[in-house]
Amino acid sequence: MDQRNGFSGVLLVLAAGVLWGTVGPAQVLADSPAPPVTLGAARILSGGLLLALFVLMTEPRAVRGLGGTARLPLLAAAAATGTFQAAFLTAVDRTGAAVATAIVFGLVPVSTGVCERLVLRTRLSRRWAAGTACAVGGCALLMVPGFTGALDPVGLALALVGGCCFGVYTVSAKILGERGVNMAAAVAVTLLAGGALLLPWALRGAPELAVGRSPALVAWLGPATTAVAYMCFVIGLRRVTAATAGTLSLAEPLVAAVLALAVLGERLSAATTAGCLLLLGGLVLVSVPGRIRPPRRTRRDAPLCLPDATGAVKVESTTGERS
Repeated sequence: MDQRNGFSGVLLVLAAGVLWGTVGPAQVLADSPAPPVTLGAARILSGGLLLALFVLMTEPRAVRGLGGTARLPLLAAAAATGTFQAAFLTAVDRTGAAVATAIVFGLVPVSTGVCERLVLRTRLSRRWAAGTACAVGGCALLMVPGFTGALDPVGLALALVGGCCFGVYTVSAKILGERGVNMAAAVAVTLLAGGALLLPWALRGAPELAVGRSPALVAWLGPATTAVAYMCFVIGLRRVTAATAGTLSLAEPLVAAVLALAVLGERLSAATTAGCLLLLGGLVLVSVPGRIRPPRRTRRDAPLCLPDATGAVKVESTTGERS
Protein backbone atom coordinates (compact mmCIF):
# COMPACT_ATOMS: atom_id res chain seq x y z
CA MET A 1 0.00 0.00 0.00
CA ASP A 2 1.36 3.43 -1.01
CA GLN A 3 2.37 5.49 2.02
CA ARG A 4 0.69 8.66 0.70
CA ASN A 5 -2.59 6.87 0.16
CA GLY A 6 -2.24 5.26 3.58
CA PHE A 7 -1.65 8.60 5.28
CA SER A 8 -4.57 10.26 3.46
CA GLY A 9 -6.74 7.34 4.56
CA VAL A 10 -5.63 7.91 8.15
CA LEU A 11 -6.56 11.61 7.93
CA LEU A 12 -10.00 10.83 6.49
CA VAL A 13 -10.82 8.28 9.18
CA LEU A 14 -9.60 10.69 11.86
CA ALA A 15 -11.81 13.44 10.36
CA ALA A 16 -14.79 11.09 10.67
CA GLY A 17 -13.84 10.37 14.29
CA VAL A 18 -13.67 14.09 15.07
CA LEU A 19 -17.16 14.68 13.65
CA TRP A 20 -18.57 11.63 15.46
CA GLY A 21 -17.03 12.89 18.68
CA THR A 22 -19.45 15.82 18.66
CA VAL A 23 -22.58 13.60 18.77
CA GLY A 24 -22.70 12.89 22.51
CA PRO A 25 -21.82 16.42 23.68
CA ALA A 26 -24.28 17.92 21.17
CA GLN A 27 -27.02 15.64 22.49
CA VAL A 28 -26.29 16.70 26.07
CA LEU A 29 -25.98 20.40 25.16
CA ALA A 30 -29.23 20.47 23.19
CA ASP A 31 -31.12 18.70 25.99
CA SER A 32 -33.71 17.50 23.48
CA PRO A 33 -36.94 15.97 24.86
CA ALA A 34 -37.01 13.57 21.90
CA PRO A 35 -36.26 9.91 22.76
CA PRO A 36 -32.76 8.70 21.80
CA VAL A 37 -34.12 6.24 19.21
CA THR A 38 -36.04 9.07 17.54
CA LEU A 39 -32.91 11.21 17.42
CA GLY A 40 -30.89 8.32 16.01
CA ALA A 41 -33.46 7.68 13.29
CA ALA A 42 -33.70 11.38 12.41
CA ARG A 43 -29.90 11.57 12.24
CA ILE A 44 -29.32 8.69 9.84
CA LEU A 45 -32.45 9.28 7.75
CA SER A 46 -31.59 12.95 7.14
CA GLY A 47 -27.96 12.07 6.39
CA GLY A 48 -29.05 9.23 4.11
CA LEU A 49 -31.45 11.47 2.21
CA LEU A 50 -28.72 14.04 1.60
CA LEU A 51 -26.37 11.39 0.24
CA ALA A 52 -29.15 9.85 -1.87
CA LEU A 53 -29.86 13.25 -3.45
CA PHE A 54 -26.15 13.68 -4.12
CA VAL A 55 -25.96 10.29 -5.86
CA LEU A 56 -29.10 10.93 -7.93
CA MET A 57 -27.71 14.29 -9.08
CA THR A 58 -24.19 13.08 -9.89
CA GLU A 59 -24.36 9.36 -10.78
CA PRO A 60 -27.92 8.01 -10.79
CA ARG A 61 -26.91 4.63 -12.27
CA ALA A 62 -24.68 3.85 -9.28
CA VAL A 63 -27.58 2.20 -7.42
CA ARG A 64 -27.64 -0.62 -9.99
CA GLY A 65 -24.28 -1.87 -8.74
CA LEU A 66 -25.61 -2.62 -5.25
CA GLY A 67 -27.02 -6.04 -6.10
CA GLY A 68 -25.33 -9.39 -6.57
CA THR A 69 -22.29 -9.95 -4.36
CA ALA A 70 -22.80 -6.56 -2.68
CA ARG A 71 -26.21 -7.52 -1.27
CA LEU A 72 -25.09 -9.44 1.82
CA PRO A 73 -22.49 -6.92 3.12
CA LEU A 74 -24.96 -4.14 2.32
CA LEU A 75 -27.65 -5.77 4.48
CA ALA A 76 -25.15 -6.37 7.28
CA ALA A 77 -24.02 -2.73 7.16
CA ALA A 78 -27.63 -1.47 7.18
CA ALA A 79 -28.60 -3.65 10.17
CA ALA A 80 -25.46 -2.60 12.05
CA THR A 81 -26.13 1.08 11.30
CA GLY A 82 -29.68 1.05 12.65
CA THR A 83 -28.82 -1.01 15.71
CA PHE A 84 -25.77 1.11 16.50
CA GLN A 85 -27.75 4.36 16.47
CA ALA A 86 -30.43 3.06 18.83
CA ALA A 87 -27.94 1.35 21.15
CA PHE A 88 -25.45 4.22 21.35
CA LEU A 89 -27.88 7.09 21.85
CA THR A 90 -29.88 5.12 24.41
CA ALA A 91 -26.65 4.29 26.24
CA VAL A 92 -25.74 8.01 26.26
CA ASP A 93 -29.16 8.78 27.69
CA ARG A 94 -28.84 6.17 30.49
CA THR A 95 -25.14 6.41 31.41
CA GLY A 96 -24.00 9.86 30.18
CA ALA A 97 -22.00 10.89 27.11
CA ALA A 98 -18.52 10.26 28.54
CA VAL A 99 -19.16 6.76 29.90
CA ALA A 100 -21.21 5.54 26.92
CA THR A 101 -18.69 6.87 24.40
CA ALA A 102 -15.75 5.36 26.29
CA ILE A 103 -17.35 1.91 26.52
CA VAL A 104 -18.58 1.80 22.93
CA PHE A 105 -15.34 2.94 21.37
CA GLY A 106 -13.17 1.06 23.80
CA LEU A 107 -14.71 -2.08 22.29
CA VAL A 108 -14.67 -0.87 18.67
CA PRO A 109 -11.03 -1.66 17.74
CA VAL A 110 -11.23 -5.10 19.34
CA SER A 111 -14.51 -6.01 17.63
CA THR A 112 -13.28 -4.62 14.30
CA GLY A 113 -9.99 -6.48 14.50
CA VAL A 114 -11.74 -9.75 15.38
CA CYS A 115 -14.31 -9.32 12.58
CA GLU A 116 -11.62 -8.55 10.02
CA ARG A 117 -9.55 -11.52 11.15
CA LEU A 118 -12.54 -13.90 10.95
CA VAL A 119 -14.07 -12.59 7.72
CA LEU A 120 -11.14 -11.27 5.67
CA ARG A 121 -8.35 -13.40 7.22
CA THR A 122 -6.21 -10.29 7.64
CA ARG A 123 -3.16 -10.55 9.89
CA LEU A 124 -3.14 -8.08 12.78
CA SER A 125 0.23 -6.35 13.19
CA ARG A 126 2.12 -5.82 16.42
CA ARG A 127 1.93 -2.05 15.85
CA TRP A 128 -1.86 -2.29 15.68
CA ALA A 129 -1.96 -4.41 18.85
CA ALA A 130 0.27 -1.99 20.79
CA GLY A 131 -1.57 1.12 19.60
CA THR A 132 -4.96 -0.47 20.27
CA ALA A 133 -3.93 -1.48 23.78
CA CYS A 134 -2.86 2.12 24.53
CA ALA A 135 -6.04 3.56 23.04
CA VAL A 136 -8.35 1.16 24.88
CA GLY A 137 -6.50 1.89 28.13
CA GLY A 138 -7.00 5.59 27.49
CA CYS A 139 -10.73 5.03 26.98
CA ALA A 140 -10.91 3.20 30.30
CA LEU A 141 -9.26 6.13 32.06
CA LEU A 142 -11.60 8.60 30.36
CA MET A 143 -14.52 6.66 31.83
CA VAL A 144 -13.28 7.09 35.42
CA PRO A 145 -14.28 10.78 35.86
CA GLY A 146 -17.82 10.03 34.66
CA PHE A 147 -18.25 7.07 36.98
CA THR A 148 -20.72 7.92 39.74
CA GLY A 149 -20.75 4.68 41.71
CA ALA A 150 -22.84 2.29 39.58
CA LEU A 151 -23.24 1.83 35.87
CA ASP A 152 -26.75 1.34 34.52
CA PRO A 153 -26.87 -2.36 33.45
CA VAL A 154 -29.09 -1.71 30.42
CA GLY A 155 -26.93 1.24 29.34
CA LEU A 156 -23.79 -0.86 29.72
CA ALA A 157 -25.27 -3.72 27.66
CA LEU A 158 -26.40 -1.35 24.92
CA ALA A 159 -22.95 0.29 24.80
CA LEU A 160 -21.37 -3.16 24.29
CA VAL A 161 -23.88 -3.93 21.51
CA GLY A 162 -22.99 -0.61 19.87
CA GLY A 163 -19.28 -1.42 19.93
CA CYS A 164 -19.88 -4.78 18.23
CA CYS A 165 -22.13 -3.18 15.60
CA PHE A 166 -19.39 -0.72 14.67
CA GLY A 167 -17.02 -3.62 13.97
CA VAL A 168 -19.60 -5.33 11.75
CA TYR A 169 -20.24 -2.09 9.84
CA THR A 170 -16.54 -1.39 9.31
CA VAL A 171 -15.76 -4.82 7.87
CA SER A 172 -18.92 -4.75 5.71
CA ALA A 173 -17.96 -1.34 4.31
CA LYS A 174 -14.43 -2.62 3.65
CA ILE A 175 -15.84 -5.51 1.63
CA LEU A 176 -18.10 -3.17 -0.37
CA GLY A 177 -15.16 -0.90 -1.17
CA GLU A 178 -13.01 -3.81 -2.34
CA ARG A 179 -15.80 -4.97 -4.67
CA GLY A 180 -15.84 -1.64 -6.48
CA VAL A 181 -19.24 -0.48 -5.24
CA ASN A 182 -20.06 3.23 -5.44
CA MET A 183 -19.63 4.07 -1.76
CA ALA A 184 -21.83 7.18 -1.75
CA ALA A 185 -24.73 5.05 -3.01
CA ALA A 186 -23.89 2.23 -0.60
CA VAL A 187 -23.72 4.53 2.43
CA ALA A 188 -26.98 6.24 1.44
CA VAL A 189 -28.76 2.86 1.20
CA THR A 190 -27.36 1.59 4.52
CA LEU A 191 -28.37 4.80 6.30
CA LEU A 192 -31.88 4.84 4.86
CA ALA A 193 -32.39 1.11 5.50
CA GLY A 194 -30.99 1.44 9.03
CA GLY A 195 -33.30 4.39 9.69
CA ALA A 196 -36.28 2.44 8.35
CA LEU A 197 -35.60 -0.28 10.93
CA LEU A 198 -36.03 2.32 13.68
CA LEU A 199 -39.20 3.95 12.33
CA PRO A 200 -41.76 1.99 14.40
CA TRP A 201 -40.13 3.28 17.60
CA ALA A 202 -38.98 6.63 16.25
CA LEU A 203 -42.38 7.84 15.11
CA ARG A 204 -43.66 7.86 18.69
CA GLY A 205 -41.33 10.71 19.59
CA ALA A 206 -41.42 12.50 16.22
CA PRO A 207 -43.47 15.52 17.49
CA GLU A 208 -40.75 16.27 20.05
CA LEU A 209 -38.21 16.82 17.25
CA ALA A 210 -39.80 20.25 16.77
CA VAL A 211 -39.41 21.24 20.44
CA GLY A 212 -36.62 23.42 21.84
CA ARG A 213 -33.18 22.87 20.34
CA SER A 214 -34.11 19.57 18.68
CA PRO A 215 -34.27 21.01 15.11
CA ALA A 216 -30.81 22.53 15.48
CA LEU A 217 -29.50 19.25 16.88
CA VAL A 218 -30.83 17.24 13.92
CA ALA A 219 -29.51 19.89 11.51
CA TRP A 220 -26.02 19.19 12.86
CA LEU A 221 -26.28 15.44 13.35
CA GLY A 222 -27.64 14.66 9.87
CA PRO A 223 -25.38 16.54 7.42
CA ALA A 224 -22.15 16.78 9.44
CA THR A 225 -21.92 13.75 11.74
CA THR A 226 -23.64 11.39 9.33
CA ALA A 227 -23.40 12.30 5.63
CA VAL A 228 -19.94 13.90 5.72
CA ALA A 229 -18.50 11.73 8.49
CA TYR A 230 -19.60 8.41 6.99
CA MET A 231 -18.22 9.37 3.56
CA CYS A 232 -14.87 10.35 5.09
CA PHE A 233 -14.81 7.03 6.90
CA VAL A 234 -15.61 4.76 3.95
CA ILE A 235 -13.26 6.59 1.57
CA GLY A 236 -10.47 6.38 4.14
CA LEU A 237 -11.32 2.73 4.69
CA ARG A 238 -10.22 1.96 1.12
CA ARG A 239 -6.68 3.02 2.04
CA VAL A 240 -6.23 1.47 5.48
CA THR A 241 -7.17 -1.87 7.01
CA ALA A 242 -10.46 -2.27 8.83
CA ALA A 243 -8.60 -2.94 12.10
CA THR A 244 -6.60 0.29 11.71
CA ALA A 245 -9.78 2.25 10.94
CA GLY A 246 -11.42 0.79 14.04
CA THR A 247 -8.57 1.99 16.23
CA LEU A 248 -8.43 5.41 14.56
CA SER A 249 -12.14 5.85 15.26
CA LEU A 250 -11.11 6.21 18.92
CA ALA A 251 -10.53 9.85 18.03
CA GLU A 252 -14.25 10.10 18.83
CA PRO A 253 -14.01 9.63 22.63
CA LEU A 254 -10.94 11.89 22.67
CA VAL A 255 -12.89 14.67 20.96
CA ALA A 256 -15.90 14.00 23.19
CA ALA A 257 -13.70 14.34 26.28
CA VAL A 258 -12.17 17.60 25.04
CA LEU A 259 -15.61 19.04 24.23
CA ALA A 260 -16.91 17.94 27.62
CA LEU A 261 -14.13 19.97 29.20
CA ALA A 262 -14.36 23.00 26.93
CA VAL A 263 -18.12 23.24 26.31
CA LEU A 264 -19.93 21.26 29.02
CA GLY A 265 -17.77 22.62 31.83
CA GLU A 266 -16.44 19.31 33.12
CA ARG A 267 -13.19 19.47 35.11
CA LEU A 268 -9.87 18.06 33.95
CA SER A 269 -8.91 15.34 36.43
CA ALA A 270 -5.66 13.41 36.60
CA ALA A 271 -7.40 10.34 35.16
CA THR A 272 -8.83 12.37 32.27
CA THR A 273 -5.42 13.84 31.47
CA ALA A 274 -3.74 10.43 31.57
CA GLY A 275 -6.53 8.91 29.48
CA CYS A 276 -6.29 11.62 26.81
CA LEU A 277 -2.51 11.26 26.58
CA LEU A 278 -2.63 7.47 26.45
CA LEU A 279 -5.40 7.51 23.87
CA LEU A 280 -3.56 10.09 21.78
CA GLY A 281 -0.38 8.01 21.97
CA GLY A 282 -2.24 4.94 20.74
CA LEU A 283 -3.72 6.88 17.80
CA VAL A 284 -0.28 8.20 16.84
CA LEU A 285 1.22 4.71 17.03
CA VAL A 286 -1.42 3.32 14.69
CA SER A 287 -1.40 6.38 12.39
CA VAL A 288 2.34 6.56 11.64
CA PRO A 289 3.08 4.24 8.71
CA GLY A 290 5.72 1.60 9.22
CA ARG A 291 9.03 1.89 7.42
CA ILE A 292 9.01 0.09 4.09
CA ARG A 293 12.13 -2.04 3.97
CA PRO A 294 13.78 -2.73 0.60
CA PRO A 295 13.73 -6.38 -0.43
CA ARG A 296 16.75 -8.34 0.65
CA ARG A 297 19.27 -9.19 -1.97
CA THR A 298 19.51 -12.88 -2.52
CA ARG A 299 22.68 -14.71 -3.35
CA ARG A 300 21.41 -15.19 -6.84
CA ASP A 301 21.18 -11.43 -7.37
CA ALA A 302 24.54 -10.60 -5.78
CA PRO A 303 27.24 -9.37 -8.20
CA LEU A 304 30.37 -11.45 -8.70
CA CYS A 305 33.83 -9.86 -8.76
CA LEU A 306 35.92 -11.77 -11.34
CA PRO A 307 39.44 -10.91 -12.52
CA ASP A 308 40.05 -10.81 -16.28
CA ALA A 309 43.19 -11.80 -18.16
CA THR A 310 44.99 -8.54 -17.29
CA GLY A 311 44.26 -8.91 -13.58
CA ALA A 312 41.64 -6.13 -13.52
CA VAL A 313 38.48 -6.90 -11.60
CA LYS A 314 35.24 -6.99 -13.53
CA VAL A 315 31.83 -6.96 -11.79
CA GLU A 316 29.53 -9.57 -13.24
CA SER A 317 25.96 -10.22 -12.12
CA THR A 318 24.54 -13.69 -11.79
CA THR A 319 22.52 -13.05 -14.93
CA GLY A 320 25.75 -12.81 -16.94
CA GLU A 321 25.85 -9.01 -17.44
CA ARG A 322 29.21 -7.28 -17.07
CA SER A 323 29.79 -3.73 -15.81
